[in-house]
Amino acid sequence: MIYNEFQDKKLSALGMGCMRFPVLDKDDGKIDVKTAEEMFECAMKAGINYYDTAYGYHNGQSEIVVGQLLKKYPRDSFYLASKFPGYDLANMPKVKEIFEEQLGKCQVEYFDFYLFHNVCEMNIDAYLDPKYGIYDYLMEQKKNGRIRHLGFSAHGDIDCMKKFLDAYGENMEFCQIELNYFDYKFQNARGKVELLNEYNIPIWVMEPVRGGQLASLPDEAVERLKAARPDEKVPAWAFRFIQSIPNVTVTLSGMSNMQQLKDNIATYEESRPLDKKETELILDIADAMIAKTTVSCTGCHYCVSHCPKKLDIPLLLKLYNEAVVSGSGEFIAPMALASIDSDKQPECCIGCHSCSKVCPQQIHIPEILHSFAEKMGKA
Repeated sequence: MIYNEFQDKKLSALGMGCMRFPVLDKDDGKIDVKTAEEMFECAMKAGINYYDTAYGYHNGQSEIVVGQLLKKYPRDSFYLASKFPGYDLANMPKVKEIFEEQLGKCQVEYFDFYLFHNVCEMNIDAYLDPKYGIYDYLMEQKKNGRIRHLGFSAHGDIDCMKKFLDAYGENMEFCQIELNYFDYKFQNARGKVELLNEYNIPIWVMEPVRGGQLASLPDEAVERLKAARPDEKVPAWAFRFIQSIPNVTVTLSGMSNMQQLKDNIATYEESRPLDKKETELILDIADAMIAKTTVSCTGCHYCVSHCPKKLDIPLLLKLYNEAVVSGSGEFIAPMALASIDSDKQPECCIGCHSCSKVCPQQIHIPEILHSFAEKMGKA
């Protein structure tokens, strides 16, 4: 197992994400505890020492199971991370209550790592609002030793992350972002990496294979990868891409069966970062995948100047692309839409086609916005 240094600690480069445990009867709230226990034993033996859970994972059951499974191991043999559930605005006034509950569910006296969960456009103002006292309370817990290291995870755009960092960045020790070769351009993960480097904040990676989407590629792409590295499996390319990016400390993988776990452990027996030519290859494959499924908006804003409703059409098309690419697992678009005024939503398009007439890319914008509204259940 590869290890990376973080302050006075050596963290396994591969961390155990606890959002996609094996389940029973296809019910996300019914974790297959026996199989999960076997996976934890395998992970521990392989040297994985970082375990990442959260309040809402598996309908609130993840923290309970993680606490149960880690209880059999010495407390100094693993690092445990959990998060304050700011993805639900109803939780904002409950930071003390929730934090105490989390310690109890995980059966620990402290968290090695604790995060502001999912900083995004929907919750950034609430996170920064002093009336909730979230930052002050978590800093107090850090002072008291019940949080050893404080950080945040982010699904918001760069401006949103910068707003959070401008307020709290001085005391953020790490940041967890969605980083993979598909999102390097698609979600501008590259820009997020550069932003965190500016603030000298170590990077934690989530969704390295984008929820499994990068574990299986089109035949043409597979052949190109095999020609470049005959012995490298397709999912491993996603991890090798991450290994090519400086300042990444921990890469979390939500492994849902033993084979995935063993394959990823084998990948992390050594570091084999991509060279320049291989990086260009994998990003070219991502470009081709994106082009096949998304609308090619260039953000010129001609459409906005002609829209009688003054909709931010480039933003809506960007969120539409995210929803289409992510499919049934989509959650970024709904959260981003929640931060947009009710009269600027995709369903507010009146279908006048003034936008389409000036679009250099000849995008049928009203049809796309109608489809987006339907997908979000707002048509």
